Amino acid sequence: MPIDAKVLFMNGEYTPTEHGVISVRSHAFAYGTGCFEGIRGYWNEEEGQVYLFRLREHYERLLRSSKIMRMKLPYSVEDLIEQSVELVKRNGQRQDVYQRPVAYKSDEIIGVRLNDLTDDYLCTSEPMGNYVDISGLRCGVSSWRRIDDNAMPARAKITGSYVNAAFAKSEALLNNYDEAIMLTHDGHVAEGSAENIFLYINGELVTPAPTENILLGVTRDTIIQLAAKELGITVHERQIDRTELYIADEILLCGTGAQIAPVIEVDHNSVGTGKVGPIGQKLQDLYFDIVRGINKKYINWCTPVY
Repeated sequence: MPIDAKVLFMNGEYTPTEHGVISVRSHAFAYGTGCFEGIRGYWNEEEGQVYLFRLREHYERLLRSSKIMRMKLPYSVEDLIEQSVELVKRNGQRQDVYQRPVAYKSDEIIGVRLNDLTDDYLCTSEPMGNYVDISGLRCGVSSWRRIDDNAMPARAKITGSYVNAAFAKSEALLNNYDEAIMLTHDGHVAEGSAENIFLYINGELVTPAPTENILLGVTRDTIIQLAAKELGITVHERQIDRTELYIADEILLCGTGAQIAPVIEVDHNSVGTGKVGPIGQKLQDLYFDIVRGINKKYINWCTPVY
């Protein structure tokens, strides 16, 4: 879908998108000193409603990322939620949308540091469809290792750290895969280029622990809750060896952008039957009913716009 929103939020006000300009001399542009979120909104045609999914959790994480980056924003979580809702209204969006809140260092200076700099904030809201194919991905284990918490904190969604993801994603695409799976420096499974990962193996779901240099995803948390509550499946957070990717019955990548994307092949090895498995299909169906506000049991996760 084209990026064609009319209005964005920047520096305390709603403004035409053509006015949303950051200087080429800004600290964030030169050094990657920013953090961001990705938030989806889903259109429910029958109700004439856009539901923004788990806004509170996204903005709580943004403020945690900001803290790690020595940023202080003049907004509470409630303020940020209100701005997100208003932004969809002002753009008149009655479709699936993707919001990108960004906190960034805006000083026009030369010199690497995080302290004693000006912190600014913006948020965009654009139409968006699928980020990756959700009907079956072919993945390759990347030669690029996932960044370490002591080098670039993975639990913070830092703009500069996504160069790490870009190396892995381009390598995968150039090798004719759809997506990359990244390992830690110890050789354990971490995540996709921009997605968390789950393996269904021996009747249980396993996913890398928070100590495995992963972003603690909102969709990851959603799957953990739904698997236990709705499917009765135990979820373990633990170290995962690379070879477990080759023997898993099912593999799922997940994230706000990716949503729930089953993996059908890793390193030219079929996952399970080589088709989307029953657990992945059930979670995917359940997820889309929830985010569109159809399943009212989890409506507290959905913030209505209109």
